[in-house]
Amino acid sequence: MLSPGSLFQEILDHDESFRLFCSIAAGGEAQGGWENGRIAALVPPGERGLAPKIARHGADEDKHGRIFRALLRKRGLEPVPVPPETDYTMLLERRGIGLPHDRLRSDEPLTVEDLVVYLAHSRVTEQRASEQMRLLCRHFGDHPGIGRAVRMIADDEDGHLAYCHEELLRLAAAGYGRTIRRTLHAYALAEIRVHRDVSLAVMSRMGRILAWSAARSALLAAGIHAVYAYERLVGRRMTTLRMPERRDALGGPAAQAPEFA
Repeated sequence: MLSPGSLFQEILDHDESFRLFCSIAAGGEAQGGWENGRIAALVPPGERGLAPKIARHGADEDKHGRIFRALLRKRGLEPVPVPPETDYTMLLERRGIGLPHDRLRSDEPLTVEDLVVYLAHSRVTEQRASEQMRLLCRHFGDHPGIGRAVRMIADDEDGHLAYCHEELLRLAAAGYGRTIRRTLHAYALAEIRVHRDVSLAVMSRMGRILAWSAARSALLAAGIHAVYAYERLVGRRMTTLRMPERRDALGGPAAQAPEFA
């Protein structure tokens, strides 16, 4: 079977593949937490009302990183270094997606145009995160070991996506619509390429850990390439904006997860 559920069950059941999966996920979430924290600190004076929401976004990402590390501890496992070819956030930055880290390490306040870049980056990547977590929820939302963690992260990712839609629509109404459309289109094309490359790298590593046959690995790689081709044709899901039903999704404090801390 090559269904998403059966593949992830195989990864979940093997300590080394689960260790790699959680390590990659925890690393990406920690990076997102740092980025959002720096952006919140550098918000320009005219947009200070956005700073608490960006900080909340970062706090959620930090929480997700703790959750993945806690899932490893429950199995008596330690994180492993993230292989560079599987580092989604680093590869996006190398393609010029989002605000460069050198910019975030400085103390110079951001501009509204910088916030457009940040929100467009988040709009595209949170679409991916929301879809992936919904898929995990469908197959593992009731799992006794990871179900609660999956549901909690999925709810947060849906909130992040809603927030990006709402704030980008606000900035579009303020005159930044053309810049937003152009940035979203460029970022969506870059993201689906990075997602393809990372997916191929992760599946290659999982295949070695789980001793997949060459035929099975080739079939999975073909499926990843097919998804990439399809996403190039229907990439509008990452570039359109609509007012979400869940308004002010990041307007309060981050939900605590003490059992995962």
